[in-house]
Amino acid sequence: MSMDSELQKHYALLLGVSSPWGVTDVVLKLEAKQVEIELGWLWGAAAQCPECGRACSVYDCAPERTWRHLDTMQFTTILRARTPRADCPEHGVKTMRVPWAAPGGRFTLLFERFAIDVLRASASVSQACGLLGIGWDAAQQIMERAVHRGLDRRELEGLRHLGMDEKSFKRGQSYITLLTDLDQGRVLDVEEERTRAAAQRVWWTLTPEQKQAVEAVAVDMWEPFVQTIRAEAPQADIVHDRYHVSAYLNEAVDKVRRQEHQELLAQGDETLTGSRQLWLYNPENFRPEQAAEFERLKDLNLKVARAWAAKELFSKFWEYASEGWARRFFRDWFGWVSRSRLQPVVEVAHLLKRHLENLLTYLKHHITNAVTEGLNSKIQSLKSAARGFRSFENYRIRILFFCGKLDLYPL
Repeated sequence: MSMDSELQKHYALLLGVSSPWGVTDVVLKLEAKQVEIELGWLWGAAAQCPECGRACSVYDCAPERTWRHLDTMQFTTILRARTPRADCPEHGVKTMRVPWAAPGGRFTLLFERFAIDVLRASASVSQACGLLGIGWDAAQQIMERAVHRGLDRRELEGLRHLGMDEKSFKRGQSYITLLTDLDQGRVLDVEEERTRAAAQRVWWTLTPEQKQAVEAVAVDMWEPFVQTIRAEAPQADIVHDRYHVSAYLNEAVDKVRRQEHQELLAQGDETLTGSRQLWLYNPENFRPEQAAEFERLKDLNLKVARAWAAKELFSKFWEYASEGWARRFFRDWFGWVSRSRLQPVVEVAHLLKRHLENLLTYLKHHITNAVTEGLNSKIQSLKSAARGFRSFENYRIRILFFCGKLDLYPL
């Protein structure tokens, strides 16, 4: 056997191609640092219809195409082939599928698998493109195909606890709606906007049977989200997320601080200057000097100190095991806050009272959107690394690629 025949056999084994496909030529281009491998079809062999798999006669060959393959000794490797077209009695003339690449793909399956690993491991898509020697559009196409494969393969049986939340998309009042699987820590789907229609669309990723299995959904008090859950999964308990409740109370404390700060400044009193973080952060994380300053401020007769106390006291609500005791605690807390004359805190108290039944469900399920908030942080990192997204669809693909826990590989 000649050296050329040995080389062709060698590359055929590496590529995993077998009869009726075979390697017909290998060209080394030293100056271009490139290896070109030509693949040919054994004429006389039956073609196969890509639609039904029926053995057919060969009609002709499609124009030559190229595919990027894994590098050979750091040389860019390109596959070349003219793919036969099958003459199917049922489906007509169709270009056959090739065993080394997906239909319409510009890369081999092995290259795509490697590219997925590089994209996952890189700090940004731009960095991955540099390592792979491909452009941004090519990387985006690889991620799109990977996500579509992953969604087709994804198992959604046994969903029990879900989360719904929003995330900023572009500057200004531009949001997306996310549906997350809290138990497995993955994004199920993403829709543009924060509306009832968007919330309804993310539920359409689930079948009626899958929705029926959902036991509880952690969600903010955003009414369109709540209405959609009641419509799409009426059997599921709605659990208002304790982290959003904490955010509402923190915002109320800060409003009280700002109002009081302005009143004190008008009297020449700078007691609250520079104290914002002290009222909003966890005292357990204070530095010694911050802890001392906070203790001093708490002992003063300040409105913000009373607002902070109301916020801290409410955290006890989540510790109750009995719904009855939790109701009694809330009644006492609400009465005390209502008499405090701290209007921002009073407004939040009324908000919580309106949604009390969906706060009490936490005692049954003990779920929060902490998992969703963690995914939101990862999504924010993706957005920062990309310096924003002009296209929502690109944003969605990126989120599902990195946060969907999908089986992305082509092989």
